[in-house]
Amino acid sequence: MLYPFTPSTERHLTIDMDTTDLARYLNTPMAIGGKTIHGRMVLAPMAGIGHVAFRELVAEQGGCALLFTGMCSAKAVPHENPAQSMVFRWRPRELPFTVCQIFGSEPGEMALAARRIENEGFFGVDLNFGCSVAAICKKGCGAALLKAPDHAARIVAAVRKAVQIPVFVKFRTGWSDDPPYAADMARRFESAGADALTFHPRVAPDRRNRPPKLDIITRVNQAVTIPVFGNGNLFTIKDGIRMLSQTGCQGLSLGRMAVARPWIFARWTGTAQVDETIYHSTARRLLERLDHHYPSPFNLKLFKKFAPYFCANFKFSLFLLKQLNQAKTMDEMAQAIDQLFIPCPETLSVPNQNLFV
Repeated sequence: MLYPFTPSTERHLTIDMDTTDLARYLNTPMAIGGKTIHGRMVLAPMAGIGHVAFRELVAEQGGCALLFTGMCSAKAVPHENPAQSMVFRWRPRELPFTVCQIFGSEPGEMALAARRIENEGFFGVDLNFGCSVAAICKKGCGAALLKAPDHAARIVAAVRKAVQIPVFVKFRTGWSDDPPYAADMARRFESAGADALTFHPRVAPDRRNRPPKLDIITRVNQAVTIPVFGNGNLFTIKDGIRMLSQTGCQGLSLGRMAVARPWIFARWTGTAQVDETIYHSTARRLLERLDHHYPSPFNLKLFKKFAPYFCANFKFSLFLLKQLNQAKTMDEMAQAIDQLFIPCPETLSVPNQNLFV
């Protein structure tokens, strides 16, 4: 196998990988919109989870080529104060490899927010056309924009005109199971100026009730010339190999598994080995960084958003989660972590997906 692939040949290869091949491929640099990232495995943008403390934890564990923030309101971003905002907040050292995701419905607002993001020094801006939460869609944002392809393309074009940094778009199949429609949307986004796509192959009303359809990633990938990151149900190394092999996509975007196991990037890229002590140390480290970055009681609230994913790693996940949720202060949470995860409880090979809400 030859590395690195050129974009023209890579897109149409069926990649026959083993674990070593996967690590080598995921460590291959990639060009995005005139910039280069050191690998092909990125953190998916996640509302309420992808905050600065969690991103710091992922960066410390290694292997992740790009970090993404959680959703930021395009209407609010131009006026946000990072010292006070609970969402639009970052560490200066992460800016060169962090993409800020925004949601909105108006081209002008999205362009103005993107300009602020560029001025702050972020690697790129990501446009959320994938969130299917009712509160977001009712505002005409997120996945609702997939019902208005011309308008969605105008948003991409407005952002592209406003900034020089890479423009990403994250989107789903649409509101019906229509693979050609997803491919058409990908072409529209590329024509409007997008530099990379993150594609989740599920219809918008489907909140992970059915498995993602990898063949739709293949269609999206073949419809464009820009990089495509595949997203959805990447739980094991075999899942990563299968997605790359079957779809030809250029990279992997991990969400829920990255929350459950923030060291997953280092494991899959072969840049680190871990043992069972990683579970306790990870929970304690996140608690510490949340206490550093956020005031009480908001820091505890954020840890409890992380807790279901983390507890899903263990055989008695519901019991462990119940114990953690009883903590009323950060100190009580620290004590609970020490009591519950030293020694490490019995783990599962694949986390309990019932807790992956």
